[in-house]
Amino acid sequence: MDQDTGKRLREVRTTMGLSQRQLAKASGVANATISQIESGNLNPTVSMLKKVLDGIPMSLSDFFSDNFEFTEQVFFKASELVEIGKDDVSYRQVGNHLVNKTIQMLSECYQPGATTGKHPITHDGEECGIILSGQLEVTVGDQKKVLTVGDAYYFKSTQPHQFKNTGREPCTVISACSPPGF
Repeated sequence: MDQDTGKRLREVRTTMGLSQRQLAKASGVANATISQIESGNLNPTVSMLKKVLDGIPMSLSDFFSDNFEFTEQVFFKASELVEIGKDDVSYRQVGNHLVNKTIQMLSECYQPGATTGKHPITHDGEECGIILSGQLEVTVGDQKKVLTVGDAYYFKSTQPHQFKNTGREPCTVISACSPPGF
């Protein structure tokens, strides 16, 4: 690897429509490190470059290929959904990265008693969902309702909102958020 690695990384990153900060966040590599690689001031190890490329995502072989072309993945196996949740709330996202995307679609699962937290969430955009199993208490602003199988919600995400599984079984939801909120 040499100075061409930095130029190549910049080319790939800009082709993907990613800023250095976005790539840093997606890969877990410091923004300053990505900047140093791109400027030729840091020659990354293979493992460091792989970690950076995982944020795109892109394999090392594709990165070094002479005929680089990024193709958007269209179909996803269940095992390819990206887990972005934690603890008792699972958020399985369709798509590896959502840079320059306008929709975020999730398969959500709330274990009994699981909640999105003590404090309401707010962010730009809109979100909606349909309950597939179990029940989910949805609070939006000063409105609160327990939704069950087949029920749905749709609201502007700038309103404070919370989700809680008040039932005795896991609750599964298919949801969408525009623009992507995570």
